[in-house]
Amino acid sequence: MDKFDLAILTHLQADGRLTNAELAQRVGLSAAPCWRRVRALEAAGYILGYHAAIDRHKIGLGVLAFVRIDAEISSGARTREMEEAIRAIPEVVTCHYISGKGMFELQVVAKDLESFSQFTRRVLLNLPNVKDMHTSFSLGEVKASPVWPMPPVPSGL
Repeated sequence: MDKFDLAILTHLQADGRLTNAELAQRVGLSAAPCWRRVRALEAAGYILGYHAAIDRHKIGLGVLAFVRIDAEISSGARTREMEEAIRAIPEVVTCHYISGKGMFELQVVAKDLESFSQFTRRVLLNLPNVKDMHTSFSLGEVKASPVWPMPPVPSGL
């Protein structure tokens, strides 16, 4: 990872629709080496994909809930079973295995509170191995960024 790779990642995070020519110009490379570096970053798993950021409110998802789930049994097999079940739920947009109180923290979207309530009864409470569940709701978004802070350029480059 050198200054060119870091610059490529920084620019693609800001605008994933840049053409290779635009990207190459911004990072100070010619087009062919820039293209090879992007492909290498993709192959190495630094770039996981490209997507459009969509306003959830405009597509009718007015509720964002944070759901903390605790497991009945924390064995490897039972935990993997919960993880697989959670991955299959489209309304769960993120899930983290966490420390502290609870085992998983989910971000769940729904049309409205009634839809979320029905979803909770129909889906979340029927997940395997659920012991306890606590929910908080977003009252307003202060910051949401798909951009990761980049590490400093390695010295000597």
